[in-house]
Amino acid sequence: MKKIGTNLKQDESFLKREDYYKNLVRKLNGVRKKTELGGGEKAIERQHSKGKLTARERIAKLIDEGSKFLELNTFAAHDMYTEYGGAPSSGTIFGIGKIHERDVLIVANDATVKAGAWFPITAKKNLRAQEIAMENRLPVVYLVDSAGVFLPLQEDIFPDKEHFGRIFRNNARMSSMGIPQIAAIMGPCVAGGAYLPIMSDEALIVEGQGSVFLAGSHLVKAAIGENIDNESLGGAVVQSNISGVTDYVMKNDEECLEQVRSLINKNSVPDKAGFNRVAPLSPKYSAKEIYGILSEDPLKQYDMYEILARIVDNSEIDEYKAGYGKTIITAYARIDGWSVGIVANQRSVVKSAKGEMQIGGVIYSDSADKATRFIMNCNQKKIPLIFLQDVTGFMVGSKAEHGGIIKDGAKMVNAVANSVVPKITVIVGNSFGAGNYAMCGKAYDPRFIFTYPNSKIAVMGGAQASSVILDIKIKQMQKAGKELSDEDQKKILEDIQKSYEDTSSPLHAAARLWVDEIIDPAETRYYISRSIEAADNSPITEKFNVGVIQT
Repeated sequence: MKKIGTNLKQDESFLKREDYYKNLVRKLNGVRKKTELGGGEKAIERQHSKGKLTARERIAKLIDEGSKFLELNTFAAHDMYTEYGGAPSSGTIFGIGKIHERDVLIVANDATVKAGAWFPITAKKNLRAQEIAMENRLPVVYLVDSAGVFLPLQEDIFPDKEHFGRIFRNNARMSSMGIPQIAAIMGPCVAGGAYLPIMSDEALIVEGQGSVFLAGSHLVKAAIGENIDNESLGGAVVQSNISGVTDYVMKNDEECLEQVRSLINKNSVPDKAGFNRVAPLSPKYSAKEIYGILSEDPLKQYDMYEILARIVDNSEIDEYKAGYGKTIITAYARIDGWSVGIVANQRSVVKSAKGEMQIGGVIYSDSADKATRFIMNCNQKKIPLIFLQDVTGFMVGSKAEHGGIIKDGAKMVNAVANSVVPKITVIVGNSFGAGNYAMCGKAYDPRFIFTYPNSKIAVMGGAQASSVILDIKIKQMQKAGKELSDEDQKKILEDIQKSYEDTSSPLHAAARLWVDEIIDPAETRYYISRSIEAADNSPITEKFNVGVIQT
């Protein structure tokens, strides 16, 4: 075992960085608090006036008392759909909670946001929730209270493969996989959305509040001329006692949630993956010191070993190939007792085995080779992989190309793509270009992917990208016989940089579900541990095979 970490001198530089990150977390928590209000306080009051709980209140009553709900995709749709008044958290809340000490994936429509209507990103968020349930074999509870598809945007949610209908396909797939699904209809459930609860294994409905039908009373009147109210058309008593569509009639939200808990408690206990876990040991150093280690400038250096020392148990690791490929750290460790394999970018400037200086955050051939071998080892040993990303990409230039950087990078990407153990990714800083792929970005199916509030996700850094874009614009203007003054060029460059910075920010990424959650760096251990705990519900049945790798 190798002890890592030092007692850091909390000098002016440390305190400046600490202040910067504390302020980032403070701002993030402010956005989170506003997002959690959904449609706002007046909309919450209207929900209460109908005798209904809000989505978050329902979740709080559903999970075990005193337990913590692992909410995911909180910032979905952030600053999107502003022309329609916005859609905080995309009008749907989901995450993993404990019900009778079992992990359950919970999805709840937030009726305070456009009556729980489905925006395009809402469908994508629900599909991500189902993906997590299938990958980790988690039972699902749907708390349904939705007016259906948001009609002004129907073309972006209805017909395509990853649109609304895929959700019902997933209902059927999960049922065939033996993953229990329970739906509680606690409000309206209309049209195509009616299939979600009825394609679940069991459906509960709240009397006087819940309703389910393919067409509401207004559409029925327009379509066939029949006069009927919604309760008589598809209310709780009708759908339970006459049609037999739903299975349980509940008096109110509270009784409904208690019944769901009772049903979950009767489920059989599934087999576990059996990932190695022992009694956890706290790190030797405070997790909050991460604030003072990370640089406020995304291009400046810091020591990833110091970050790891505040995440791993007892601040110790078994480092693999410690003297080789130093821009990536590979090590076995424990996090909250769980055995893990860590693949982390090292931001410090280091020397290679040949004595050459290597730029931190860049993947070289030797680093890629080392990481590939380590990933293969973890798959052989059934050890979950933790990727800590702060990467600007693969090394470029004639020396790197002649040394086969593309081939070595392809080996690493191949190993990541074909891994069968759970992969959990935390974007600590930069996530640029092919480095995002090699370090298990969203396209490479991490079970969970989190990011710090200072991260940047883009094809390349803002300075480089804006310079390239400006050069293209100048050449376009010259072809048209026009010249740009230095002042014009400066203004264009500033505009490009601002736009690029905005679209590579963590909130921009979280709004579009490129990451599952923006997290407080001090809570990294908690998020990784809960992710592995969820993944432990799904035994590994696939055999690891990397296919063809060029040597």
